[in-house]
Amino acid sequence: MSAHPPAGVIRVLLVDDHAVVRQGYHRLLASDPAMKVVAEAASSAEALERDREYSPDVVVLDIALPGVSGIETVRRIVARRPAARVLMFSMYQDAIYASRAFEAGALGYVSKASAPELLVRAVRAVAAGERYVSPDVEQALLACSARGTELAAVLSSREHEVLRLLTNGYELREIGERLGVSTKTVANHQSAIKHKLGATSALQLILLARQLGLS
Repeated sequence: MSAHPPAGVIRVLLVDDHAVVRQGYHRLLASDPAMKVVAEAASSAEALERDREYSPDVVVLDIALPGVSGIETVRRIVARRPAARVLMFSMYQDAIYASRAFEAGALGYVSKASAPELLVRAVRAVAAGERYVSPDVEQALLACSARGTELAAVLSSREHEVLRLLTNGYELREIGERLGVSTKTVANHQSAIKHKLGATSALQLILLARQLGLS
């Protein structure tokens, strides 16, 4: 089944688990004569079903869905329909969420803190095959990139390798075997890395490693 609005109209699938929120965005997009919301969904399963049913020009997708996340949903949509154009529309302004969304196959990312007209602009851009990022998220991505560059400069090449292996789930003993050093030496490297990066936990270390592109 497919919806057939007039030629040239951007057909949108709107995915958000809050009905009231969807209604607001539906009205916003419908106010533009060049757009039509042809379907809505409240979960990943519904989103995949509606995408299969309508093959919309643009999927506007929230990250915080019940069950399967929006980022995993992007991955599944693009895996099945490589030409799909997905715009993430999320409360999360953090660079890590935007980076993961783009890695999964999204073409745009707009925070819900953005002015309403930015969503309309983003849908138009993504429909045209252009990458679009709202200014606040773009700023976060730039800051993250700069931070990653700074962090990269303080680690030695061996510390980079140890951090990469730690981030990929290797135990200290396994890292020592791969690098031909003792477990104690690896533990010393780990301590030095934490100190240099200002990390106090394994989770912080992983997040910092992602900024360095090591995961």
